[in-house]
Formats: sequence, C-alpha cells, structure tokens
Amino acid sequence: MNAIDLFKSLSEPIRLRLMHLLSNAGPELCVCDLVAVLGSPQGTISRHLTHLRLVGLVADRREGVWVYYRLAPATTKAHAAMLRCLESCFEDDQMLAQDLQQYVSLKKAKALACCSPQHLQGRPGTPNSTPKIKAKS
Repeated sequence: MNAIDLFKSLSEPIRLRLMHLLSNAGPELCVCDLVAVLGSPQGTISRHLTHLRLVGLVADRREGVWVYYRLAPATTKAHAAMLRCLESCFEDDQMLAQDLQQYVSLKKAKALACCSPQHLQGRPGTPNSTPKIKAKS
C-alpha cells in the first residue's frame, strides 16, 4: 500500500472513525457493534469497511451471517506509523472521543454484540433459537 492510498482511505471521516474504534475498542468488532456506535446505516458501515479491507487496512472474519473486523497488520512504514497514531494521536479529537465513550456506554449497558449468543436466543433462524410451535386446537 502506498502513502497516497493510505491517506486517501482515511480522508473519509467515517473510515477514520472506524479505524479509530478498531484500534482502541477492538481487537475485533462486529459490524452491528460499529453500526450501534456510529449510528450510521449498516450498508454505509459495510461499504466503508469493504473499502478499508480492499486497500489492506482491515481484515475480516465471517461467522455465519456475521462479519467481524480487525486492523490488518502493517505492510509499510507509513502503515505502521498510522496504526501507532490511531492509538494515541487523536485523544483531543471530540468526535473520536465521543465514539469511544459511546462504545464504552453501550458495552456497559450490554447493548452491543447483537450477534452474540445471548442476543440471538429465541430469534427465528438462528442456531440457538428454538422454533415456536403452535398447539393444535
């Protein structure tokens, strides 16, 4: 990855916010958690994560219908420096700080991880769900 592609990818505010969350709230987050924290539609979050994956900034792991994202290992010196910066350079940025606060608040309230087994129990079509059978009258 060259420096131009790296900085171009991070010039979109939502991508920088996603990278910052993955760096500071990770190591791995589900798309549904990122949607909950950023308050953007799932399609928007997924589209930006796809871009970040295609340029080599994030990696994903699929588990059933759920996709989990993490930061990809650095491949260049500029990429490595950017990863270090994500951890410590943005402490005074209000929006990025609010994202982390939102993540912590939602996590404390157990309002994250819509893909976790606890949230899925009883939902039709999920592995842990039990189908509701109507009694014959």
